Amino acid sequence: MGTEDISKRRTASLLNSLGSQEPRTNLVTSMAEAIRRKIYDGQLQPGDRLPTESELGQSARVSRTVVREAVVVLKAEGLVETRQGAGAFVKGLAGQLVMPYRIEGATLEDILQMLELRLAVEVEAAALAARRRTDADLLEMASALEDFAAARKQQNDATDADLRFHMALAEATHNPRFSQFLRTLGDLALPRKHLPESIRGEAYLGNQIDLAAQEHKAIFEAVQTQDAAYASTAMRVHLGGSRSRYAALRRASDAVEAK
Repeated sequence: MGTEDISKRRTASLLNSLGSQEPRTNLVTSMAEAIRRKIYDGQLQPGDRLPTESELGQSARVSRTVVREAVVVLKAEGLVETRQGAGAFVKGLAGQLVMPYRIEGATLEDILQMLELRLAVEVEAAALAARRRTDADLLEMASALEDFAAARKQQNDATDADLRFHMALAEATHNPRFSQFLRTLGDLALPRKHLPESIRGEAYLGNQIDLAAQEHKAIFEAVQTQDAAYASTAMRVHLGGSRSRYAALRRASDAVEAK
């Protein structure tokens, strides 16, 4: 299959996903976020031509004006460019928040640094989610918690469900920058899955996973009841507690190496 055919398949995927979008109050924001998500996820690559205004409008059931304004937003962010007579094309992620490396063999220090970064962002995100969440947001968060519980029960890796829960909470803020932040981090948000085998078993001890499940439940209940102060506190307890647990694991690891 040629490069042009692959590009067409990616843009067709965009049209399909737009057709399944639930209506939102701010149509321009919703349209821009749908396209932005495809770019950040790598489903649209630099050089890909976006569908026409008419095609995008029909798929998302919005006017061409909405599409045009969404493209203007993406142009301002440096994600797309328009070429006269040719349409709009994905420009890439230049100038956006990107991580300078990918974690292949994570260290405990990597995890501690990432948790510190997430604390600075997600504590406020939890409060905003509690104020702004919709019933649909709650359903997505609950679904992630169910998957997390199922993974625990089957003693499987729960990191994907963990990230889904935090992503659902970020989406519940209805500020796309929060979900963009987590989406940009990708695997870096949960680097424990990249820990060396020699440490990973200790990081996945059952009681630690159980604690995470309890903390997730507390966050969910605070968002559900729209208690912004408690949601913020619960997130701080969750990420701060994780950081303390990994700090203890690092101290124990350092002590072993020192012998």
